[in-house]
Amino acid sequence: MDIFLSSSQLPPFITASVLLTLAPGPDNLLVLGLGMARGRKQGVAFGLGCAAGCLNHTVLAALGVGALIVASDLAFGALRIAGGLYLVWLGVQAIRHAAPAGVAPVSVPADSCARLFRRGLLANAINPKVVLFFLAFLPQFVEAGRGDAAWQIVQLGVVFTLQAAVVFALIGVFAGALGERLARRPGFSAWLERVAGGIFLLLGLRLLSGR
Repeated sequence: MDIFLSSSQLPPFITASVLLTLAPGPDNLLVLGLGMARGRKQGVAFGLGCAAGCLNHTVLAALGVGALIVASDLAFGALRIAGGLYLVWLGVQAIRHAAPAGVAPVSVPADSCARLFRRGLLANAINPKVVLFFLAFLPQFVEAGRGDAAWQIVQLGVVFTLQAAVVFALIGVFAGALGERLARRPGFSAWLERVAGGIFLLLGLRLLSGR
C-alpha cells in the first residue's frame, strides 16, 4: 500500500481544485465583499477561515459521516438552516454597522482578524453544499489500487485546503486593495459595508430556500 498520493493524482487534482476555487461561488463572494468593506488583513483572515473549514468536510468525507448527513433529510435540512441563518445574521450585522448615507461612520470596535477567521471557518464548516461538493469531488481522484481510500481522501482534502487558502488570501488582498481605493471617496466605505452585508444576506437566504 502506498502511503502518499502519486504524481499521477496530484497535478490533475490541484489543477481542478484551483479552477473550482477560482470559479464564482459563495466563498469567493464572501471573501471579496468582506475584503472590500473591511480591508486586506480582514479579507485574508476571513478567506483563510473559509479554507480551514474545508478540513471539517474532509474529515466528514473520509469517515463517511458526510454521506450519512446527505442521506438524512432531517440532518441535511438542519445544517442548511443553521448555515443560512448564520450568513443572514452576518449580513444583518454588517448592514446595521454601516453609517447612513451622508453621515460619518459610527465608531465601533473593528472585528479582529482572529474573530473573522473563526467566522469564515464556521460559515464554511456548516454549509451543507460544501459537504455535497466534497463527497462528489474528492472520491473522483482516489485510486483504488493505492490502498486505503479514506487516507487518500484525507490527503486530497488537505491539499485542497492549502490551495484554497492561497487563492482566498489573494482574493482578500485584491479586494482589500480595491476597497481601500474606493473608500477614499466620501461615504463610500459605508456603501462597501452594505454591499458586503447584502452578499452575506442574499447567500444566506438562498441557502435557506434550498437553492
